[in-house]
Amino acid sequence: MAAFSYVALDTAGKKVKGLLEGDSERQVRAMLRLKELKPVEVQATTRKTESRANWITFSRHWSVSELALVTRQLATLVQSNLPLAEALQAVAEQSTRPAIKSVLMSIRSRVNEGHSLAQAMAEHPAVFTDLYLGMVKAGEHAGFLGVVLDRLADYTEKTQHSTQQVKTALIYPVILLVVSLSVIVALMVFVVPELIRIFENTDSELPMLTVLLIATSHFITQYGLLLLVGIVLAVLGFRYWLRKPSNRLWWHRFLLYVPMLSGFINKLNTTRFSSTLGTLLQSGVPLLEALEIARSVLTNLEYKARAVLIVDAVREGKSLRYALETSGFFPPMLVHMVGSGERSGELENMLQRGAESQERELDTAIAGMMGIMEPIMVLFLGGFVMTIVMAILLPIFGMNKLFS
Repeated sequence: MAAFSYVALDTAGKKVKGLLEGDSERQVRAMLRLKELKPVEVQATTRKTESRANWITFSRHWSVSELALVTRQLATLVQSNLPLAEALQAVAEQSTRPAIKSVLMSIRSRVNEGHSLAQAMAEHPAVFTDLYLGMVKAGEHAGFLGVVLDRLADYTEKTQHSTQQVKTALIYPVILLVVSLSVIVALMVFVVPELIRIFENTDSELPMLTVLLIATSHFITQYGLLLLVGIVLAVLGFRYWLRKPSNRLWWHRFLLYVPMLSGFINKLNTTRFSSTLGTLLQSGVPLLEALEIARSVLTNLEYKARAVLIVDAVREGKSLRYALETSGFFPPMLVHMVGSGERSGELENMLQRGAESQERELDTAIAGMMGIMEPIMVLFLGGFVMTIVMAILLPIFGMNKLFS
């Protein structure tokens, strides 16, 4: 049986939308008529209709929180020995979003047809990543799908927490930057022109700082809109330039030489790599396959290129410790922990401990960056305002000397 999405009219002429399972579109229409509904549109929940529905709802992907919630609910039901198809049905019924219902019902239909859960989920790549599919596949093969889904929920929630933490940490500096620029523009456009009029009728030579302030104010007043348009075009042009892989690789390499930012990028990528690799190994995914999937979660293209060398070295029979060490971007502590894990047979546990240690360092790095950025922004705004005040006061002091 397949899942079909439908649009129908009830006895009052009101539109009703939903999902039904049936062998054919004709059977679904008959089922709707038995419910006293007049079918208007009936379509199978294929990738095409899913993309169309998602376009209508302005969302092609599930959010991380939605994926974590669905995974947690599915893990709980599967561990309660509920058949997989019934578990999918129950989770779909609890969801309020049509896009989630559609995907889950489509997966349920595939499972009823004899496909594995991983195969059914693979038909929705916009929702389920390679990491997700690899863990589900390993869990099905090993016979402990519920446990793997529980780990997946933990991993997804942890990823959501880390992402939210970074976003939250950036909110205050971004707001402060926007307010600072707004205050500066307001001063230059509305305040400074009014204040400098007192110097227009004087014959005395103005200080250089005042001259620069007047020129800057005049430029912003006359050409500020053009400058804003130029900045927007430059940003759009840069984004277009980054579409070329070679340009994006060059940019990612450049970021690794930026002080402070390079350390943050390193901790972010090594944490994601080690955490993902440890989770996959704990779920029974083979090492080489786990390395390939963990490589895909790296955000820096230079690190992705180096990760290829890690996979090749392990494939040639080298130890993971040696491969990580020669890659050049993993911290020595994590490398030593991996070596210890390989010798003791607890590689996945040591990777998780290393990832937790890296996460703590990442949290400290984020707090440090935010702690530095906030006073820098305050000093920048205060310094600019002080410069404006000095540029206005210096001519006044000069006029007082002339009168005295």
